[in-house]
Amino acid sequence: MAIGTVKPYFMQMKYFFLFILTLFISFKTMAQGARPVNANATSGVKKQLNFIYDIKGKYILSGQQNYNSDLNVFSDSAHNITGRYPAVWGSDFMNWGDKDLGPQIVEEAIKKSEEGYLITLMWHEGKPTDDPPYEFSKNVIAKMSDAEWAELTTPGTTLNKKWLDQIDVIAGYLKQLQDAGVTVFWRPYHEMNGVWFWWGNRKGENGIAKLWKMMYDRYTNYHHLNNLIWVWGANGLRDIPFDEAYDYKDYYPGADYVDILGADVYHFDYEQKDYNELLKLANGKPIALTETGELPKPEILKMQPQWAWFMVWTSWLLTDNTHDRVKQIYSLPQTLNHDEVKAKLGRMK
Repeated sequence: MAIGTVKPYFMQMKYFFLFILTLFISFKTMAQGARPVNANATSGVKKQLNFIYDIKGKYILSGQQNYNSDLNVFSDSAHNITGRYPAVWGSDFMNWGDKDLGPQIVEEAIKKSEEGYLITLMWHEGKPTDDPPYEFSKNVIAKMSDAEWAELTTPGTTLNKKWLDQIDVIAGYLKQLQDAGVTVFWRPYHEMNGVWFWWGNRKGENGIAKLWKMMYDRYTNYHHLNNLIWVWGANGLRDIPFDEAYDYKDYYPGADYVDILGADVYHFDYEQKDYNELLKLANGKPIALTETGELPKPEILKMQPQWAWFMVWTSWLLTDNTHDRVKQIYSLPQTLNHDEVKAKLGRMK
């Protein structure tokens, strides 16, 4: 080798080894990232989370939220429009009035899981300072004083014990699902960066991040709920006066407590800068459209390929989307619907 070629040769080898090192780190990060945050997670959690990682950037799952008082109306509507059922079935533990709908949610979630649907559940929790029955406009869309919040998040206080009683009821239903072998994409305290819910707009380490960690600890270490994939679903950013939703990072409990990050996006507010900000915060974890009103257009999905699923919110499927739009999105090559997901999961170990 001529002396003049030594330096270029070593520079080439340097870049080659840097490339190999980068690949190694990427594969290692991917392998670590696919692990559930709960070290004792069930095999079902590991399988479904691995599936989400496998499709990341390549496919998007169709999803539909249903009222817990009528658990299939809008999933059936999606099928009536498109000839396909959504891959993800969702509902809500919120009590309407004094009727406890938990048992029928559990029954339907077990049935849907056995039929090959992915299950996502959420909870419009009534404000712990209030007593049931809870009204949405008074006890969920509500405010909590700083003093009440401090008491709520302080173990051993009266308000903290009342909150524990509340979340333990839902833990009982999630335990029934665990016993039945159902994996749940669990999405509590959604839209926490907005100003409308009683748990909303509590920034910093003593804000909603602390309450999230408290629930995580109670459910994981006390109730041993190992069937949950923890989904942190914020609201898409907006600066509408008195209806704001602020920067994601100020409400995030951290990578050790979240498996999947999400955003609730309505009114075609698919801002690229907001998508990029969520991706940055996720740092390799999957992201999802945890609620949508109007379905994203194909050109949006082309520019925002990392969304793992979309979840149309109940009647918005019919009131804010044309049948043609629903058909278009359900039939995209990258959209996976129920039958396809059932088949793909069936082939996974």
